[in-house]
Amino acid sequence: MDIDMIQHQIAQVIEEAGVIAPILFVLLHLFRPILFLPVVLVCVAGGYFFGFLYGTLYSIIGLSLMSFVFYIIVNKFPTFREKIASLKQKVFKDREMSVGQVMILRMMPFVHFHLLSLYLMEMTKTFKGYMYYSVVGILLPAAIFTGFGHVLTDVPWEVSIVLIALALTAFGLLEWRKNRSPADKNQVDPQ
Repeated sequence: MDIDMIQHQIAQVIEEAGVIAPILFVLLHLFRPILFLPVVLVCVAGGYFFGFLYGTLYSIIGLSLMSFVFYIIVNKFPTFREKIASLKQKVFKDREMSVGQVMILRMMPFVHFHLLSLYLMEMTKTFKGYMYYSVVGILLPAAIFTGFGHVLTDVPWEVSIVLIALALTAFGLLEWRKNRSPADKNQVDPQ
């Protein structure tokens, strides 16, 4: 069985599923953590199977619902919150981040989605603020990863490396800006 035949069969199953296919895809985002699937993989699959526009829309819906469910679970089960906080401590130590840095990290393919959600919860303090920044922080990664899925066979690996380098540079600049001393922040560049 070759890969083209498998792709054709998968596409045929999705077409035959009709309106159930997008619902199943959104549910896949909800069950993704249990299945140990990275966000990037599910978004890329959305672009591949539903195209850029619908794949992005379904990923935004699914990731937003996942953020909502995470908020509820973390607040209902304190031991779960403690485990996520412990993992956050191991991965990020005592690092403080801005909302912008969290949003940039959301674009990194294998940064733990829920660790970043915990950062947002700690920064925002309200459900409304958390959901606002969660959804805003999902928009660009969902579009980028879905776009990769849509043009999967056309994107050379060099483009992926450039995009990752740009995201790392932006993160570094935000970190540098955040860590400047107060005296440095008041200085104006002579030009």
